[in-house]
Amino acid sequence: MGWTMILKDDFEVIAWTRRAGNHLGLFLLLSLFFFFSPVQSDVVFHREHQFSWKAGQWGQCIGEECGSGGIQTRTIWCVHTEGWTTHHSHCQHTVKPESQRQCFKVCDWHQDLFEWELSDWGSCLLVPFFSNELKLRSAECVTAQHGIQRRQVHCVRTSNRTTVTLRICEFFSQKPPVEQACLVPCPQDCVVSDFTSWSGCSRTCGAGLQHRTRHVLATPMYGGAHCPNLTETRTCTRSVNCPAGEGEYQYTLRVGAWSECRLPHHKDALLSGRTTVDFSTSSDENNTVTLHTLTSHPHSHHHHNHHHHHHNTHSLNKYHMSWELEVGYQTRQVRCTRSDGKNAMLSLCTKDSSPLTFQACVMPKDCHISEWSSWRPCSKTCRSADLSPGYRLRSRIMTQIPVGGGRRCPVLEEKEACNIMGDLLPNCPRYMWRTTDWGDCRVLPLLSQQARRLVNTSVLCGEGIQTRKTYCVQVPDDSAPHHRKEVSRPVNTRLCAAMEPPSTVQSCSIPCQNHCLLTQWTSWGACLHDNCKEPQGKKGFRQRRREVSWESSSSPDTCPHLVESIPCEDPACYVWQVQQEGSCVLEKPPCGPGTAVQNVTCVSSEGEVVPVGRCGDDPPPTEEACEVACAADCVVGSWSSWSPCSHSCATRSSEGRQSRARTVMAIPGKDGKECPTAAALEEWRVCNDHPCVVFYWEASAWGPCIPDSSMDLNGTSLLDGPPTCAVGVQIRKVTCTKMNVGPVINKRCSDSSRPDTVRPCVLPCNKDCIVTPFSEWTACPSACVPENATAATQSRYRTIIQRSADGGQECPDTLYEERECESLPVCPVFRWRTHKWHSCTLVPESVQRGLGGPGEACGNGLETRGVSCVGESDDSANMTECLRWAGPLPPQFRECRVACKDDCTLSAWSQYSECTGCGTSTSRQRSLTGRSKKKEHCSNEGLYPLEETEACPCDEFLSQPSGNWSACILPAPSLSGSLQAWMSQREVKECGQGRRYRAVACVDQRGHLVNPTLCTDSGYMVEICHIPCPLDCKLSNWSAWSPCSASCGGGLKIRSKWLREKAFNGGRPCPKLDLKNQAQVYEAVPCHSVCSQYEWRMEPWSICTINSVDDLPACGEGVQSRKIRCVKKGASGEVSSVEDSLCDQEELPPRAQVCFLACPNDCVVTPWGPWISCFLQCDEGTARNRSRQVLRPPASDSSVCPELLQSEPCILNSTCFTFQHQVSEWSTCQLSENAICGQGSRLRILDCVRSDGKIVELQKCEQLGLTNRWRLSERCVVGCPVSCMLSDWSPWAECSHTCGSQALTARTRRILQEAHEEGRPCPNQLTQTKPCPIKPCYIWLLSDWSQCTVEGAECGEGLRRRNLSCVVHWGDWPESPPQPVDPELCGDKVRRRIQQQMEQPCFVPCPGDCHLTEWSSWSSCQLTCLEGRSFETTGRQARSRAVIIQVRENQGSCPHQVFETQPCKEGKCHSYQWRTGGWSNNERVVWCQRSDAVNVTGGCFPQKRPTTVRHCHPPCAKPFSHCTPSGVCGCERGYTEVMTTHGFLDYCTRTPGVDNHKKADVKTNSGRLKPGPSQARDLFNEWTLRPVGPDGRVKLWVYAVTALGFIVILFIVTLTFLVCKPSKTTKTCPPPQKPLTLAYDGDMDM
Repeated sequence: MGWTMILKDDFEVIAWTRRAGNHLGLFLLLSLFFFFSPVQSDVVFHREHQFSWKAGQWGQCIGEECGSGGIQTRTIWCVHTEGWTTHHSHCQHTVKPESQRQCFKVCDWHQDLFEWELSDWGSCLLVPFFSNELKLRSAECVTAQHGIQRRQVHCVRTSNRTTVTLRICEFFSQKPPVEQACLVPCPQDCVVSDFTSWSGCSRTCGAGLQHRTRHVLATPMYGGAHCPNLTETRTCTRSVNCPAGEGEYQYTLRVGAWSECRLPHHKDALLSGRTTVDFSTSSDENNTVTLHTLTSHPHSHHHHNHHHHHHNTHSLNKYHMSWELEVGYQTRQVRCTRSDGKNAMLSLCTKDSSPLTFQACVMPKDCHISEWSSWRPCSKTCRSADLSPGYRLRSRIMTQIPVGGGRRCPVLEEKEACNIMGDLLPNCPRYMWRTTDWGDCRVLPLLSQQARRLVNTSVLCGEGIQTRKTYCVQVPDDSAPHHRKEVSRPVNTRLCAAMEPPSTVQSCSIPCQNHCLLTQWTSWGACLHDNCKEPQGKKGFRQRRREVSWESSSSPDTCPHLVESIPCEDPACYVWQVQQEGSCVLEKPPCGPGTAVQNVTCVSSEGEVVPVGRCGDDPPPTEEACEVACAADCVVGSWSSWSPCSHSCATRSSEGRQSRARTVMAIPGKDGKECPTAAALEEWRVCNDHPCVVFYWEASAWGPCIPDSSMDLNGTSLLDGPPTCAVGVQIRKVTCTKMNVGPVINKRCSDSSRPDTVRPCVLPCNKDCIVTPFSEWTACPSACVPENATAATQSRYRTIIQRSADGGQECPDTLYEERECESLPVCPVFRWRTHKWHSCTLVPESVQRGLGGPGEACGNGLETRGVSCVGESDDSANMTECLRWAGPLPPQFRECRVACKDDCTLSAWSQYSECTGCGTSTSRQRSLTGRSKKKEHCSNEGLYPLEETEACPCDEFLSQPSGNWSACILPAPSLSGSLQAWMSQREVKECGQGRRYRAVACVDQRGHLVNPTLCTDSGYMVEICHIPCPLDCKLSNWSAWSPCSASCGGGLKIRSKWLREKAFNGGRPCPKLDLKNQAQVYEAVPCHSVCSQYEWRMEPWSICTINSVDDLPACGEGVQSRKIRCVKKGASGEVSSVEDSLCDQEELPPRAQVCFLACPNDCVVTPWGPWISCFLQCDEGTARNRSRQVLRPPASDSSVCPELLQSEPCILNSTCFTFQHQVSEWSTCQLSENAICGQGSRLRILDCVRSDGKIVELQKCEQLGLTNRWRLSERCVVGCPVSCMLSDWSPWAECSHTCGSQALTARTRRILQEAHEEGRPCPNQLTQTKPCPIKPCYIWLLSDWSQCTVEGAECGEGLRRRNLSCVVHWGDWPESPPQPVDPELCGDKVRRRIQQQMEQPCFVPCPGDCHLTEWSSWSSCQLTCLEGRSFETTGRQARSRAVIIQVRENQGSCPHQVFETQPCKEGKCHSYQWRTGGWSNNERVVWCQRSDAVNVTGGCFPQKRPTTVRHCHPPCAKPFSHCTPSGVCGCERGYTEVMTTHGFLDYCTRTPGVDNHKKADVKTNSGRLKPGPSQARDLFNEWTLRPVGPDGRVKLWVYAVTALGFIVILFIVTLTFLVCKPSKTTKTCPPPQKPLTLAYDGDMDM
């Protein structure tokens, strides 16, 4: 469906056609109706009522389809004339406007054809009146006034921006408002300064005038009051009368302004007499001055219409190839004026010579410029969070330099906003930090200097630190998924400077070798087969074991061997175990032989009962012979336990033996069985018969993980670790080792205890080296380069993200590339070619004759020369090329003179004399020739100098140190090889030899600053300096271990380090100090002191010795003894005795005892058995027992055996003991031997303690079944002494100034890792500065405007000039004054001059002229403020010119005073306040003062002005009264005010005692006195408590004392009444008392 819309102007045909052929006639009619029908008023008034209809805006056209079937609606209100809304019934429905109408609903695509075009809002204009009031609004202004802003609204075609009727756009959207309310600040009156002092009298005699002026500080705004007169004039009279003969008037030569330069014309009429040519100056003097604002107006003449398109080399062909100047002439008007302003004869003003009325001039040439270049790309090329628009530039070049006052060049560069919204722009790239992989874990940086020299750094382990590098990359689009490892091209780190970089240092850990804590070896086991399940041969092994009680890491691979074995013969894995059951069954009771039944079982080596088939040998008999001694038999006791073995193992020369013995309990009787021989009472056997050879398996460390094709986990993960690439194996070597000898054949060791030699492992994945792409090449110079310049280079780099590992692809060798820039354009070479000077051109003779000039062709003129531009091969070129490339334009004209007859003639200048050295000068001379030698005025060397002197050039320069020395700067570390730069773990050198720099100023002989390279190569003084290296805190070596803190059982032993040297220069700090200011570092480890290292060793009891009487049998009670020695515990074999004091004396067994050798026929019993232990709790009331058995019953029944059972109570710590576990103190955190810090463990030792505090063997608690609930080890952490880590120094920044002595350059670094624990702290210096070379600052210095000078006359039109000079300064101007130098050092002076206004017309008033003063200086910058706050950023400042009247007769021709404003920055808010002086005769001075203490006129509110004259109301008419400063009537000195009840003065009374200062007579000075002279005030002034205040009123405390006195009197009267009250019993009354006189009569003392 296509539509075509044909649009004409607002009142022509508008038609819509559908391409399908359907003509929308209805729409055409509706359109015409809408466009041409008059618009109804929004408000319909009815005359008879105060209510009216009000209609709103028509809404949008609504319909189901676009076309003519739409509906528009609007809201209708019934409103009162006062504005409030009411019900519709109050309005007449006959005149109610329609609320609905048909409309044409526009299709969506129609909206793209038209749009509203809105202008900017205009300025806020003051609305002077309310709607129904005629009063000015400014009179009621408090903060601001109501204003209105308007703008233009048009409906335009989007295709060509032409305007159409508003109705079309109203179809699409509602018309935007064209005006809106705004606020205008309150009126601000003109503010002027105080008047200056009066000027001197205008005449030296008689009557004259004097004046004083003031200037404008703030101009009136927003309808404020106008400025008052800036000048006051008054007459003055000199005491000296004017001489009678002096003329009434003064005559002054006045000149007009020079006319425009014109070329001579061949039709110039011959002028004769004193008639003047056409003058350019108007006869109307500058007498009308209008108020104006200082703005920059564009030139109205020579306006070129430039089209915007590219200019290129081809477009320059139309410009000039050379420049020629033309010489013309200009004239001016000269007249003689009288002091009253009237013209007079010229002869009254010119005495000797006539003034100059003509001169040669250069014809002006305007500045010509090229067309605008095309717009450069917009600075904003992407959409970001910053909503500020971009800008773009275009430029044009100058093709003709303005000459002779021609039109100056307009702006050559134009800037405009672009991409304001930026909706269609792509998103700006985002940048973020990326990081490389972490480097290797290193422990070395944690070590102090002292420790590094003492430690083997190759075996360090434990916690360390690792670093990585950061780099900045551009983040890809949000829609693109990216991974952390995504490789992006690095960009400049400045692009990421706004974000915090990620951390580059973290802690890490290197695993250490295991530290295993082992149990004691078990006793040697029985001789067993290597494999009891499959026993082979007659060789076996006896083994002993130990276990790992604690290890420092999870891998048990590095603990020592846990099993030792000894070869033995006849191994038996299963043996018969025999246990006797029941007593001896006698064959013939009650004594004699018998049999005992015994239980025979087969048990394994672990003691478990197994089937009897496992025991291969024949089983022992189940019955064993036994015997019970008869009454007369000898009784022998049971065998003792075997003694300790004499040797721990058997050698070829010795074997272990042990013995046991038994004793005779009863001697035999008659016919009884005899006792065995002495040898039969002792038995010996071989023990520890195994050879003294111990074997064990020794395993090496596991080898690296190598591939194993037989094992494949298909990419799975082991031990829930990271995904793996393959599974390999680790292999270790296991060898059979003979104790203290070395490896032997494997058959010597038990194969069952052999460790594994192969285990599976995870092969790490191959890691290829990952490198970022190369960064972009750095930019090459965009401008051209000189022909012989050094070739520019560009570089790029890339960063290693991940280093290769495990056979991955290696990193490339090249990380940095540099190349020369591609052939840069060589700057073209152009130069100026100057032509010959033309002859001197004078003002045409016809003009000279017409102006009364000399008859001959001579005088001052101008000579010119052409200038052209040539290229490198001297071919002609456009002048624009030389303007761009050839440097300053050579001068094209100069003054010249054609000598006249009467001129002084001189010879040509001689050559300059030769220079003799630095500091000397050279000169040249000339002389007068001919008749000039005799002319007096030619001898004036001020006009005709005969010698010129110049300073000789000097190439000697002087170096002057300037400023302070920089800090000591260490040289940058040199990195060999590109790979070394990646993750180089070099220590940042913070000390050693460096250099410090001091800038050198290079000056010439005149003291002018020159380029520093003329004095030094670098521009610096360099000095070797040293930064002291930090010295870490030094501690002593470890002391020897202290004894164990516990003499028995588990404790701690300690060793310490002490402070030797404190830290200096930022070294590692010392640990915390103790009370003696000593840094004591200690280490505590658990230790165990053997409670009984020595034990009592007892030999068997000797034979019981009985002292027999006669020859009776030796039986009965006797004595036996034994030897007791103190020996070391655990010793076996023949051991030597030690001192008895080393053994526990409390446990010393008895050396002798009473023994009993039973006589024949007596009852014989065994020795007492051991006490049956009490319960573990040793409860009260319990007992323990011991028993013994009968070995031989008595022969007769009359004999009784002794008691066989004995008991005693269980008493704690006497007969009964309890036991419990006890632990020692924790040790310090124990690390691996090669670790510095990190994860460790602390340990403690377990003991078994008896209830009396004695520590016993640990097995005792185990035997009692006590469980240990104490943890004997736990993890701990030793903090790492991490030293501060810093980033590398940044490159040196650009100098802060491009020249001068104040320029500095700086570099910075940041902290990557703060110091922890005893690490080396961070240095304070994170920024270093050094001075930049002192380059001279060359600038163009524009002088101030000179005074107005009139050439050849006393007053009239003149010029102000200012000079442009090239100066050099030190960059701290105005501290060091600038010094003039050669202009070539500053650049093109001609081009600089045309950018400035160097001359300015001015006017010097003639005597009697009414004229304006010079412009006052600009006032301070002031903002428009509201309650001290400004709502604008740009302020205003003003200046003004006042009117000076010299002669009253000329007042009619006076100009108006003038002022102007200009915008300014950094304005301030000023407030104004009335100030008052002190009162003097009821008058005072009142003035207005600004907040910066400047006295002004205007600015303060007139309504709040304080009064200047003080009046009392009513007037002070009482005698001796006057008006006081507080505005109330008071009394004169010596009188006291008596006030009325209303607070007004009633009368003045004399103060008593004022005249003679002696005791006053109250009678004569009582209150009955009439008003008269009083001195009460003076009297009161002498009192300490003054009853009258300074205002003449009685003070409050006087009233209080009076009231108190009245109460006292009332109390006395009441008391008297009560005392004198008549009683009922007695009616007598005391005699009447004399009344109490309270008044003091003055005749007698009170």
